[in-house]
Amino acid sequence: MNQTIHYTIDELARFLHARCINKNNDVASPTSISLDSRKIVDAGNTIFFALKSSHHDGNQFVESLYGKGVKNFVVSDAGINLKNMSMANVLLVKNTTHALQRLAVHHRNCFRKLTVIGITGSNGKTIVKEWLNQLLEESFPIVRSPKSYNSQIGVPLSILNINESHRLAIFEAGISQPGEMKQLEKIIKPTIGLLTNIGRAHDEGFESIDEKIAEKLLLFVQAKRLVYCSDNTDVQKGVTVFLNTI
Repeated sequence: MNQTIHYTIDELARFLHARCINKNNDVASPTSISLDSRKIVDAGNTIFFALKSSHHDGNQFVESLYGKGVKNFVVSDAGINLKNMSMANVLLVKNTTHALQRLAVHHRNCFRKLTVIGITGSNGKTIVKEWLNQLLEESFPIVRSPKSYNSQIGVPLSILNINESHRLAIFEAGISQPGEMKQLEKIIKPTIGLLTNIGRAHDEGFESIDEKIAEKLLLFVQAKRLVYCSDNTDVQKGVTVFLNTI
């Protein structure tokens, strides 16, 4: 999926805390983001984020994508050969995933008055999101997470779909271990929180059900309203502790 953006390369460098290691003022500002070297839709107007993980390194595709017409890049490898990329803008960051998240944080902050529903839980996030969309879409212009885009990468991509026409946003957030929700909260900043079912999914990442509930509730530290199942004693206990600590 390619997100539409409206930022200059200088603005992107500032938002991403990036160093521009190659600059060409004749290159047009990018209007879309791509993370997948196989799915470039409009090469000349795309900025490619070279994501890196334990089994994949997008930096390896930068030179070949330049040959296919991509002129804007966010990379984490300072050793990329720039000799044959004179017509490119190349931004260097320490971590391209974190850079994408920083861009999403900035973009979300541009829409502070937008009502945002944040959904998390072990199960049911996507179906609840779709139900809410069906119920409310005739009353509000809505932006929502595509499919099950609820990860550390999926959430930023979802947020970057917000534009001035939207009056309501519905985003889901998924985690598998402690420490992940704090970053997603910075990106989504929900004004209304919705906690779905707490089940066995991702139990291996947490020491206890209480730890898992506490981590998920971190999504709602700035929410004005919280919807949850008070009949679940573990959830009710977690919410009580949570409300007493924020």
